[in-house]
Amino acid sequence: MAQHWQEMLPVDRYAVAANGLLHEYDRKVLTFLYQPLIGSTCFSLYMTLWAELAENRLWSSSNTHHSLMNFMDMNLERIYQARVKLEGIGLLKVYERKDEESRSFIYELIPPLTPEEFFLDGMLNIYLYRKVGKNQYSRLKRFFAEDNIHSTEEYQEVTKSFQDVYMSGHQETISITKDTEQAMLPPDGQRFIGRNEPESIQVSQVLFNFDLLAAGLNESLVPKKALTNRVRNAISNLAFLYGIDPIQMKNIVISALTENNEINIEELRKSARDWYQLQNYDQLPSLVDRTQPSLHQTQKKEPETKEEELLRYLEMTSPRQLLKDISGGAEPSKTDLQIIEDVMFQQKLLPGVVNVLIQYVMLKSDMKLTKAYVEKIASHWARKKITTAKEAMLLAKNEHKQYTEWAEGKKTPKTTKSSGKKKPIRTEMLPEWFDDQEKTKPADKKKDDEELKLKKRELEETLKKLRSGEGTE
Repeated sequence: MAQHWQEMLPVDRYAVAANGLLHEYDRKVLTFLYQPLIGSTCFSLYMTLWAELAENRLWSSSNTHHSLMNFMDMNLERIYQARVKLEGIGLLKVYERKDEESRSFIYELIPPLTPEEFFLDGMLNIYLYRKVGKNQYSRLKRFFAEDNIHSTEEYQEVTKSFQDVYMSGHQETISITKDTEQAMLPPDGQRFIGRNEPESIQVSQVLFNFDLLAAGLNESLVPKKALTNRVRNAISNLAFLYGIDPIQMKNIVISALTENNEINIEELRKSARDWYQLQNYDQLPSLVDRTQPSLHQTQKKEPETKEEELLRYLEMTSPRQLLKDISGGAEPSKTDLQIIEDVMFQQKLLPGVVNVLIQYVMLKSDMKLTKAYVEKIASHWARKKITTAKEAMLLAKNEHKQYTEWAEGKKTPKTTKSSGKKKPIRTEMLPEWFDDQEKTKPADKKKDDEELKLKKRELEETLKKLRSGEGTE
């Protein structure tokens, strides 16, 4: 991922454009439907760019990013991260022009979806439901809906048509020349002010293995023509939303097949949602960053040491991919994914911090994730407001003794002292970044026995996989 200073500088200029007129009602949609998903910083950036447009105009004058930084009282890195999130959720398009000594941008604001489009989107509405909860979601639906008080069912329409009211006169003949045709068009270099319909978010079909899905459906006698482009778009979105692979998707598609061998998209969505909730204890997915946000990355220069290489890997990899890499490419279990998902969503830990937690716990607990142990450390890190992988590493080093007691079920250090017998020193598997700083090391002659050598070899192999970077996102 490129750093913000590689993408734009304070001296770079930008102009704001609008892909159609933005209306006052759009502010309510952005405030109540989009803001819970993108956050207040992204919302503020959109509103600031919108404010640069004169009323009922589609273009702003040119400005520098330094001015934008002053307007928002925000550094360029946070503005860049907010910009990227607006791009990803379909509210902003960015165009860049490079000259020999300068660079300029056009930021095209995209109108938000209408309330009806949003609540029927199939992705954004699911994320919003998970974010705000059932009661608030129902309140938002009521806010953006209107009662059908005046029904027309008992009435007969008597509206007159155009031809009933008007007629076309032919007394004078006007010849249509090129000049006449040109007069009908907007002036050169201009366009009529209007509004283009916003497009729903669409995950690329390339990310889903449709060949494998088609092979499975062929065995079940589902015709290929049932996989229309509209259906394929829906499958791509659902696969991304719920993490469904082609093998699992086959049964979901079959369940949505109609008598006419067509796939009912609404039924497809319902089946996918039911499958996910069955696998995840009736929960719904949340919208989160794929990897550690650039704002909270600390290893931004080229790594020079092994620890820096590992830190960079942990910051640039998603927790799901880390679990996959640790398992040698095998998909992580649903139980492990559920533990990590709960930590990310309930404790609000960032991906890079979660990666350090995964590595620390798994290498310390014989490659196992124990829910209670993970949650106890995660809650401690959340209270300490840990936001970077480097902070997580340092805290793990400083609190190692306490975490060891938690793992062994000890409540206080006194429990150990009250014991009549002194427990032997136990050699543990710990992350490589821990080794240089660990204060307690075994000093007895058992250090070189065969069991310890075997554990060291296993640790080296595990860390080698983690640093290889193969298959990372």
